[in-house]
Amino acid sequence: MILRARHVVSMEGAPIENGAVVVEGSIITDVGRWSDLKRERRGEVLDLGECALLPGLINAHCHLDYTGLRGTIPRPASFTSWIRDINERKAALSPEDYLRSIGEGFAEAARFGTTTILNLEAFPELLSSMPPPLLRTWWFPEFINFRTPCAPGEIIEELRRDLGREGWLGGFGLAPHAPYTASAKLYKDVAERSRTHQLPITTHLAESAEEKQMFGSRSGPLFELMEDLGRSMDDCGGITPLALLLRMGVMDERWIVAHLNELPERDLAKLSDTPKFHIVHCPRSHRYFGHEPFRMEALRDLGFNICVGTDSLASNNDLSLFSELRHL
Repeated sequence: MILRARHVVSMEGAPIENGAVVVEGSIITDVGRWSDLKRERRGEVLDLGECALLPGLINAHCHLDYTGLRGTIPRPASFTSWIRDINERKAALSPEDYLRSIGEGFAEAARFGTTTILNLEAFPELLSSMPPPLLRTWWFPEFINFRTPCAPGEIIEELRRDLGREGWLGGFGLAPHAPYTASAKLYKDVAERSRTHQLPITTHLAESAEEKQMFGSRSGPLFELMEDLGRSMDDCGGITPLALLLRMGVMDERWIVAHLNELPERDLAKLSDTPKFHIVHCPRSHRYFGHEPFRMEALRDLGFNICVGTDSLASNNDLSLFSELRHL
């Protein structure tokens, strides 16, 4: 079939006025001006009229579990107080609440033109109770082990089984949550499994000033919270979150790093010689927390691929990537 539109926005070059896209089976075989492609007319022609036709958008960092928390958490005084608030609200939710939240998130993302989502999943056991989503989804189970051990190997096998069902689009990766909730041992274990199984990895890193304070000076509200929760604080003091991960030697081109909101100059200097992992910026969540300006130009100058995500609706208004791009 041929899809015709007033504007066609391809992956490169300027938008094509009075453009068309040729589809054969499940493959896009040609993109160009309608006047050129109509000569080879084959199959159905669908004229979309006065609109712009563009590739589906990719939400590179999302927590669909928390779609139902939209508007329930006022702008917090600190990142740590937000952690306390969201954990309190999560404790009152049932598996049915989470499944409903994920389904509502998929529907909303689709309305905004998203066709692929990287979803961090706090409860991967829910997937066995879920019908195949209509969007291409990469599921990343979050690994946290500062209080109780976790078993990445068992979760990998469960995901292979659940995502192997008919109709599931996408795949899965691994997500050690953050340096303040996942140990160096866990990061290294997950990195090794990633290499063995050829799986992507995502993590939260350098998200807040309080995380930087925790690792830099062994102080601040996040340090106090994690210490109260029983986390060993032996890795804190005189180091940044990014430097801590770089010291582990686990990061490579498979990694998708969310945030990097707190980057002092010495961290930027370290990034000049590191593997070029991918970086996800979440502009409106960034604004919600009042972080320092994101260092996009400096990171792009270093050769990093910058992606965009919505984060969760516990710190955002909706799942519109167009709104994220406008804010960016």
